[in-house]
Amino acid sequence: MNEEIRERTKWFMDARFGMFIHWGLYAIPACGEWVMSEKEMTVEEYRTYFEQFDPCDYDPKKWAALAKEAGMQYVVLTAKHHDGFCLFDSKLTDYKSVNTKAGRDLVREFTDACREAGLKVGLYYSIIDWHHPDFPKYGDRQHPMRNNEAYKDEKIDFDRYLEYMHGQVKELVTGYGKLDLLWFDFSYDDMAGEKWKASELVEMVRSYQPEVIIDNRLEGAGDNHGSIATEHPLPYSGDFASPEQIIPPEGVCNEKGEPIPWELCATMNNHWGYCNFDHQYKTPKMLIRKLVECVSKGGNMMLNVGPDARGNIPEESVKILKEIGAWMAKNKESIYGCGISELPKPEWGRYTQKGGTIYAHVYEEPLGALPLYGIGPDRLEDVTYLADGSAVNRGEAWNTVLYRETAFVSFGEDPVFTYPLPDETDTVLKIRVRK
Repeated sequence: MNEEIRERTKWFMDARFGMFIHWGLYAIPACGEWVMSEKEMTVEEYRTYFEQFDPCDYDPKKWAALAKEAGMQYVVLTAKHHDGFCLFDSKLTDYKSVNTKAGRDLVREFTDACREAGLKVGLYYSIIDWHHPDFPKYGDRQHPMRNNEAYKDEKIDFDRYLEYMHGQVKELVTGYGKLDLLWFDFSYDDMAGEKWKASELVEMVRSYQPEVIIDNRLEGAGDNHGSIATEHPLPYSGDFASPEQIIPPEGVCNEKGEPIPWELCATMNNHWGYCNFDHQYKTPKMLIRKLVECVSKGGNMMLNVGPDARGNIPEESVKILKEIGAWMAKNKESIYGCGISELPKPEWGRYTQKGGTIYAHVYEEPLGALPLYGIGPDRLEDVTYLADGSAVNRGEAWNTVLYRETAFVSFGEDPVFTYPLPDETDTVLKIRVRK
């Protein structure tokens, strides 16, 4: 990883936990953000949502406060999704929130609210656009008009589209103060890399926002890291990889086997945009453990919420985030600034590490004493419960003498007996070892 990327991504690698917000006109049909494509809707058919859009409850300060309470350190909002609708006051289109009943620049309010809350600010921008007349339609794998014969021989000017797309990105990087993160989405088939004039785009972005970190999707997507993982990354390869809805089995490394920055983006239910019938929410316990897994593999987790058409984050999401926040309030030290441990993964959970401090994330109640795999008894300086700072009892006893190379701890008074975990979601032990 080159020094420039290392420097740019330092805050990102320390933050570890962020919020993704998918929000736009698709909150009205309430069946996910791909509805225009899935139902093969024309621009005219989809326009009914533009005319209805009236997010009367929109208050980004509430969103920022919730992210903060959950222990998240950065937030990324969809400034424009694939449907082409802009939540910002773009001078290059009338298809924007300012011209709806909302009547205002929703991105500006969002960026102001995040900064005020002390959160890092990110904007998502889709480089594809199903509303723009010069974007390829018939035969394109995703376009709503992919099967519409009326567009079979349509002549478009793709360069004019690129000028528009680059122009909108310029508006975002020049008009909304310092951006910490720019999340492009997405490349596919031959629509990748220089097809987007990606080198030129990144050069322009960097000229205005030299410190902004950029994902890898000008070149790759959820199914392709692109050249970021090679020895010779291209100028537009980005600063981090972006696996989607899956945690890489071994984290993400380059060809030399060196870890590179990466971020899991994941939904709380099974949709990104608001879906009023999808109540398949992941549990707080699962999401906490998945966050820990990401960190233990050197990655971040960006967890999505899909606000409804009025601008409210669904109650289920709010409840889950508050529960994650309660755990983070006591255990965030084992997440922020932490990464891959020098010790192998233990059978009962995971290790994360920051400098010489190791954090044991214990998921499974041990039978008797808990073996601290990879740590000899003579190396163990002290062990405390991270949640309250109290000492953890040593677990060496008559039945551990055959295993003198491993340190043991106990969750109760007598290490031979079995005791419940103090926190069944994830009991975190802070371990200091001698060199």
